[in-house]
Amino acid sequence: MDTDGSALRGAPAIAPPPRRIRASSDILRLLPYLKPYRVRWAVMVLAAFVSLGATVSIPLITKAVIDGPIRHQDERGLWILGSAATAVGVSEAVLWFIRRWLVARATMGVEADIRKDLYARLQILPMNFHGRWQSGQLLSRVMNDLGTIRQFLSFGLLFLMLNFVQIVVVTSILLAMYWPLGVVVVVSIAPITATVLHFQRQFTQLSRQAQDQSGNVATHVEEQALGMRVVKAFGREEYAYERFDERASDLFDTEVRKVAVSAKFWTLLEVIPTVTLIVVLGVGAYAAGHGLVTMGTLVAFITMMLSLVWPIASLGFLLSMTQEAMTAANRVTEIFDAPREITDGPDGATPRGGRLELVDVGFRFADSSDWALRHVNLAVEPGETIALVGSTGSGKTVLAALLSRLYDVTEGRIMLDGKDIRDLSLPALRHAVATAFEDPTLFSMSVRENLQLGNPVASDEQLAEAVRVAAAEFVYDLPFGLDTRIGEQGMSLSGGQRQRLSLARAILAHPSVLVLDDTLSALDVHTEAVVTEALGRVLREVTGIVVAHRASTVLLADRVALLESGTITHIGTHGELLAGVPEYRYLLAADDELDDGAERSCDWENDECRSQLEHLHLEDEALSSWERQR
Repeated sequence: MDTDGSALRGAPAIAPPPRRIRASSDILRLLPYLKPYRVRWAVMVLAAFVSLGATVSIPLITKAVIDGPIRHQDERGLWILGSAATAVGVSEAVLWFIRRWLVARATMGVEADIRKDLYARLQILPMNFHGRWQSGQLLSRVMNDLGTIRQFLSFGLLFLMLNFVQIVVVTSILLAMYWPLGVVVVVSIAPITATVLHFQRQFTQLSRQAQDQSGNVATHVEEQALGMRVVKAFGREEYAYERFDERASDLFDTEVRKVAVSAKFWTLLEVIPTVTLIVVLGVGAYAAGHGLVTMGTLVAFITMMLSLVWPIASLGFLLSMTQEAMTAANRVTEIFDAPREITDGPDGATPRGGRLELVDVGFRFADSSDWALRHVNLAVEPGETIALVGSTGSGKTVLAALLSRLYDVTEGRIMLDGKDIRDLSLPALRHAVATAFEDPTLFSMSVRENLQLGNPVASDEQLAEAVRVAAAEFVYDLPFGLDTRIGEQGMSLSGGQRQRLSLARAILAHPSVLVLDDTLSALDVHTEAVVTEALGRVLREVTGIVVAHRASTVLLADRVALLESGTITHIGTHGELLAGVPEYRYLLAADDELDDGAERSCDWENDECRSQLEHLHLEDEALSSWERQR
């Protein structure tokens, strides 16, 4: 793989380090997504609090029944209060159903809205961002983390509010009923608070670590699925499994540590309410025996005390869920906060002239101090084709990527029809500049849909013409022709077939500037000859930039630009560079492709072509001299 293209096509070993975990600001930033569902949320919260009122009122009704009708043997009063208690219980059940139905619809909508915005954000973030992130990390955020946030918004957030209100209200009622027992309950809240604060930070760190490791596992599974042919071809299944096992084991160990912390948390939160209940029973029995409280008051107190056990004990679960949701929100907002770097210009008109000019262009990657390109100057007229030739690492692929602003120049400017391409809107620029890459990307959809990525409104005649030019007629032999679904990454096709479909897709876009990044490298000799002949006619109608390694591809161009160490050192026709630039002759002769490629592509009745072939068979003095210099 060319080093000048490795940074464009490679993937990092790890994800970028996480930002500082903030306590609540990230989750609060996502709350506006609740706004479209605010009516449902308002009704849901109202139903939840009315249901809570019913829960609290049942012990009070019990007290009234014991101290009233039962104590005074009032059968009519017993029926009245019993009916009231039944009605309250039924109302509570109905309100719970309403709450669950409303919250499910609302929070699923919130999750879908955030996921759509997150995916849209990923589409507009620059290649620099995608080059630094593992795909599995992004997948983990889009799927797992949003699911965690939805669970918090649908369950955790509501119950945190309900439990807090229930603890405050019930504690106040208990203090009013019999303050010594109420004090016992209030005192028990202090160790619960200390327990929460003690385990909060540790659990948060483990949650973040587990979610990052889950992304690493997802990345490995995705990479192995896409690279299964390579793994099997080299018999490295065991090695692949060991790498997966290492990542899965790390995730397992972290999850076990999370469980250990959570278990300690839960144990203390279970023990404290239980001990409190025992103390209340003892003190309450003594008070009732000495006439300090009525039996109805004691029963109601114990019932209400028991109703506090779940809100207090569930704090551990709810706070754990809160921390996981905050961590998930932190991971999601990392994507929303990633700088766009490449933004739309103000001009939305699509350039159609095709005159391309590079003025003192320089480029280096954000994390590198070395220049990939420097002081590049080049002008290409409409209808003219320029071949970019250079050794590995000379900057050809980087230069091709700059033309459609996959990356932005670090210095200098690129002009299209006299306008700086940074002043053009991205849709306008990318309608004008189409690129076919050496390593083509196809998607798990039909052939037709893959081609129409270049032009969504292309007619059948336009599709057929693009297929013909790219010599991709093999698509008609597929089971369903253009409507045949190809596998993920187009792995059901050969490398040459994928390159031809990528070329057809770029041609179908009808750009004013067509960039071919060594698009014919995987084609056999005969297919390349057919494609080259057809491309020659297409390139006469557009401005062509061809990254070339073969002499046959170079002969498509009107002029050739030789890149060395990120700079264009020579520009001329193929014959001129062969005759006058030993470096150029060395590049083409080094792979023994010069003679075969030129003779295969040459029209022997053409004087210029015969002249070029004469240059191919010059004495080897220039080549030998160049080799000695190197």
